[in-house]
Amino acid sequence: MSGLTKQKQYDWKDSNLALFGSDEERSIKKESALSEPAWENAGQKVGLQIWRIVKFKVTHVPTEDYGKFYDGDSYIVLNTYTDDASDKFLYDIHFWIGKYSTQDEYGTAAYKTVELDTLLDDVPIQHREVQDHESELFRSYFKTIELLRGGAESGFRQVRPVDYQPRLLHFHGDRHGVKVNEVARNPELLDKTDVYILDLGLQLWQWNGSGSNKDERFKARQYMQGIVNERAGKPKADVLDEGSEDDEFLSLLTEEMEEEQDFSSTDSTKELYRLSDESGNLSFSLEKTGSIQESDFDSQDVFIFDAKSELFVWVGTNTTENEQKNALVYAHEYLKKSDHPLIPVTCVKEGRISKAFNSAIAA
Repeated sequence: MSGLTKQKQYDWKDSNLALFGSDEERSIKKESALSEPAWENAGQKVGLQIWRIVKFKVTHVPTEDYGKFYDGDSYIVLNTYTDDASDKFLYDIHFWIGKYSTQDEYGTAAYKTVELDTLLDDVPIQHREVQDHESELFRSYFKTIELLRGGAESGFRQVRPVDYQPRLLHFHGDRHGVKVNEVARNPELLDKTDVYILDLGLQLWQWNGSGSNKDERFKARQYMQGIVNERAGKPKADVLDEGSEDDEFLSLLTEEMEEEQDFSSTDSTKELYRLSDESGNLSFSLEKTGSIQESDFDSQDVFIFDAKSELFVWVGTNTTENEQKNALVYAHEYLKKSDHPLIPVTCVKEGRISKAFNSAIAA
């Protein structure tokens, strides 16, 4: 009998999105969007709205859990804001993919993001975000981002403190924001420049590295107090400074570290590709490398601009439906074959202002 197979990190990046741009998918998109109950009131007022993909369905995330993301799940985040000049609603839609999210969840999140974009009359700018590789814009929505293991079903609301699975939470950041990331309980992961909380359900330890800053310590202390309050004051909470750890604390750091791959690009040269069906068939070709200017983009086609730290899908105003519906598919397939498949992806329509795109052009 074969043993259990460990779930693969970022397995979804090898997924096939061929159906995503099909004629069938395109024809039912608007009808599906109008009948999707999760989209009721979507984009009707300024602010954030977040949904999670659960068994191919879109479900609301409670507002008190905004900023919490489980590494086994996929999410859709809608930011609604107004145009200062006209008071019209503008939108950014992000689909966020956990490192252990499945290929099916990835495909569903991508499809539902386009569906929501259709419901909002193609006004939004679409983004793909990957755990630990989020864009600056995405991070700006949250004072704190919590990255937790498992799926949302493993959250505290479903588990009694006495049955709680031990976990180690890593606090890293500054006054601009602190990121909370659940990591393996391994002593080699204790970075002296950061803060950690070891959560055993009814016993909590906050470990302060000697080089940690006041923002990390404050956020961890605040977080730990929140856990105590959620569990009706039952847990005992202690603070340990680096060097003062007792044997009990260290004896609980027994997990093996996960082997992390480096998905950063080894080459910083920018590349621009053209997606066109002018010949009657879709063609994808390298247009230019090095310095990329706004004049390099043509309204007749779709362009995939790889800035190496972020990828942009630029859709010209006169592109064909075939080019538009296949743009994200080609971007996904391109990144699959690269050494940096997890970078943020942003779909930009010609004429729409994107600060990240403009910055990449100017750099």
